[in-house]
Amino acid sequence: MSKQIKIDPFGFREYDARWIYEKDINKLGVESLGKGLGTQIIKHTHKKNPKVIVGHDYRSYSEEIKTFLKKGLISTGCNIQDIGLSLSPTVYFAQFNLNADAVAMVTASHNENGWTGVKMGIQKGLTHTSEEMKELKDITLNNKFIKGNGNEEKIENFQKIYIQDLVQKNKINKEIKAVVACGNGTAGIFAPKILRGIGCKVVELDCNLDFTFPKYNPNPEDLKMLQEISKSVKENNADIGFGFDGDGDRVGVIDNKGNEIFSDKIGLLIARSLASKHEGSKFVVDVKSTGLYAKDKILLDNNCKTIYWKTGHSHIKRKVNTEKALAGFEKSGHFFFNQPLGYGYDDGINSAIQICHLLNDQSKKMNEIFNELPSTFQTPTMAPFCKDEEKYQVVEDLIKKVEKIKAENVKIDGQIITEILTINGVRFSFEDGSWGLIRASSNKPSLVIVTESPTSNERKKKIFDFIDDLIQKTGKIGEYDQKI
Repeated sequence: MSKQIKIDPFGFREYDARWIYEKDINKLGVESLGKGLGTQIIKHTHKKNPKVIVGHDYRSYSEEIKTFLKKGLISTGCNIQDIGLSLSPTVYFAQFNLNADAVAMVTASHNENGWTGVKMGIQKGLTHTSEEMKELKDITLNNKFIKGNGNEEKIENFQKIYIQDLVQKNKINKEIKAVVACGNGTAGIFAPKILRGIGCKVVELDCNLDFTFPKYNPNPEDLKMLQEISKSVKENNADIGFGFDGDGDRVGVIDNKGNEIFSDKIGLLIARSLASKHEGSKFVVDVKSTGLYAKDKILLDNNCKTIYWKTGHSHIKRKVNTEKALAGFEKSGHFFFNQPLGYGYDDGINSAIQICHLLNDQSKKMNEIFNELPSTFQTPTMAPFCKDEEKYQVVEDLIKKVEKIKAENVKIDGQIITEILTINGVRFSFEDGSWGLIRASSNKPSLVIVTESPTSNERKKKIFDFIDDLIQKTGKIGEYDQKI
């Protein structure tokens, strides 16, 4: 083992931490991160020996990384409760179930093989804010560590407790045939079992654990994964298809005809279903989400309010918490349900369960329920490469350019920009309800681009062309991960 600590500062992201293992962080770097996190937890909880839940995903190196993270945490005085192989929501649930002070989940989520990371939180149901990440970065990189004596306890069979909690509360009385795709990630040992437990007939797709991810990355926004689910839904005459990411906190949805339904619109369908049962509720959605929420007749008739907020699981779940919203939805597939539906954190399997309830409560097929929404034309989330050290400044410069275009009433595809939202990058809207979004990715060296139009596919493409031209002129943009 190298005696030199390696830990790339850019691995401290907006609300979690991610590195390419060995290249950007080594074992001693992970141990330092554990010391930093332990120090921060003790500082915030004012406890000498706070209780910390720790888990890991199914990557070849995750357990090794967890060992060194725990070593660092214990050296500050933290008492570890290790629940073993987990999903991120399993760890979040454990904080409630075991009444712990904080959580640390070793996962790179949907990132490609080679990546590692940690999702962490102190307050129950919440993960780190940007400010807490900055504090953690400062403590870790400047060795501002507390010394103490902690210990470690292994919690056996906690997976069963998590599974039982979801199954017992969510039985359905209609048999729903569901394709369950896990991309060979950790959700494979949880999702099929839970969905069968509530009453679904499950068709498994790539649910065996394989940390090489031989077919595709476990990412419900990945087109390859979605195409495989679509194929299986049609072959098996299934009612619905679910795709889960590597740590099980997100879900993607394919309807009974094999068509993808973007997660922001799935969120709207769930919100509509909940609105009549929970009149006057609030819903939080991210800035990448469809504009349909704000004008939806069912939500408005039931006195429901929609708040558009910063993209990122940590931002949305915190906003759901502070606003006491019933639910929150992200276009990426992170859904958040407060009591009585959940504990406020993002859980892809609970999200799939809520969709099953939607189908259970209606006599219609998924495509029929979806077709009740006004049609819009929407791009997938597209991520052109942009260096971590440059992406935020690039976006700041682009905000100024878009604001100038609006101020000068410059027409884009024949229309002027009528509204700009800069809570997270820049979301600009037009007279016809079309919009485009440019923001910096929170967890990778890239920008994030989304466009939507209620009028035509061509209009959606024209707005994308405008954005693409704008960003290419910066000279700081590389290849896209996917492109329309």
